[in-house]
Amino acid sequence: MASFPPRVNEKEIGKLLLNLVDHTEVVRDLTFAPDGSLILVSASRDKTLRVWDLKDDGNMMKVLRGHQNWVYSCAFSPDSSMLCSVGASKAVFLWNMDKYTMIRKLEGHHHDVVACDFSPDGALLATASYDTRVYIWDPYNGEILMEFGHLFPPPTPIFAGGANDRWVRSVSFSHDGLHIASLADDKMVRFWRIDEDYPVQVAPLSNGLCCAFSTDGSVLAAGTHDGSVYFWATPRQVPSLQHLCRLSIRRVMPTQQVQELPIPFKVLEFLSYRI
Repeated sequence: MASFPPRVNEKEIGKLLLNLVDHTEVVRDLTFAPDGSLILVSASRDKTLRVWDLKDDGNMMKVLRGHQNWVYSCAFSPDSSMLCSVGASKAVFLWNMDKYTMIRKLEGHHHDVVACDFSPDGALLATASYDTRVYIWDPYNGEILMEFGHLFPPPTPIFAGGANDRWVRSVSFSHDGLHIASLADDKMVRFWRIDEDYPVQVAPLSNGLCCAFSTDGSVLAAGTHDGSVYFWATPRQVPSLQHLCRLSIRRVMPTQQVQELPIPFKVLEFLSYRI
């Protein structure tokens, strides 16, 4: 069987290699496993996620079912073991990507959830919703650790679940694991620290739709409905010793294993994301 990607000469660069045909509705998002395996997951309005193996000529390995409505976005954890998918009807699902089974559904949002992103150590998960909020979760136990509100005072569940001018459209974790960015319909882009409940910086942006940090975290790019892309220099801060220690240990240990370490309680608190 031919390998993917095939070896091509310069004349073939830019030609179509594969066409993956199986979804029955709009494909809203795509994400590759970060482990280099060329496993691709697609999220669609047909209420499914599909797992494709591009090393096997694009063979569809699995269909992940559970969403009752559109799937808006999906993201792999840094070690590729877990997938988050978000969608309409308040849906936030976590999937075991070794067994292709659902781990849990995260409950808390009051409206459609449209974006998600893992922290670089995999210990935190950020989700953005039309309910005017970004939540920071512990994906290993489903606990909400932090809430970033885009409307003050926070809206009631009835208002948050309906039309408002603070729908959050996108969220992205910086590669320092300390900052996130969010875009909302109030014509603002916000930069947050994961340990503070107010933005460290804000900037004007109309019609924001999506955002992403550069690899070194120094630049944020944001795309808009009108076809423009804007760039900002991001806030840079020296991380604390606590943050560096948490990053190091959480890259190799999930929450439960950290909690079971035979170390003093104060040290355990120091290493835990208890924001």
